[in-house]
Amino acid sequence: MRCPFCGNADTQVKDSRASEDGSAIRRRRACPDCGGRFTTFERVQLRELSVIKRNGRRTLFDRDKLARSIQVALRKRPVDAERVERMISGIVRQLESLGDNEIKSEQIGQLVMEGLKSLDDVAYVRFASVYRNFREAKDFENIIGELSQDDK
Repeated sequence: MRCPFCGNADTQVKDSRASEDGSAIRRRRACPDCGGRFTTFERVQLRELSVIKRNGRRTLFDRDKLARSIQVALRKRPVDAERVERMISGIVRQLESLGDNEIKSEQIGQLVMEGLKSLDDVAYVRFASVYRNFREAKDFENIIGELSQDDK
């Protein structure tokens, strides 16, 4: 693992342990050259996934990009980080278990929508506004109406 501070390719593992949810191995590393310390996470990847974008372009699936988009929707919301991590891991497991190496971005968006709906209503509406490309206030009214009907 390359040191993020000085670029040295030979870093040492000082401590390894399972992450809180058991889906990754957390490693504390140290660089013998600059003395920098940092953490890495190692996760199991069942298969290499590609995402087919709406415009037909293909890109490699990036778990971190998924996590960032979810974090944007959850910004300043009182949701436990462990619940978010479990949701992200669950989405990745679902995608890997589909049996197909190519996944449409709409499938990923739908899984995120389902996860956020059960996690936080405000984050759900925020994500929906981007995912569904809201253009006017009426779009917000419609999604909030859907939430209200689901609560009954």
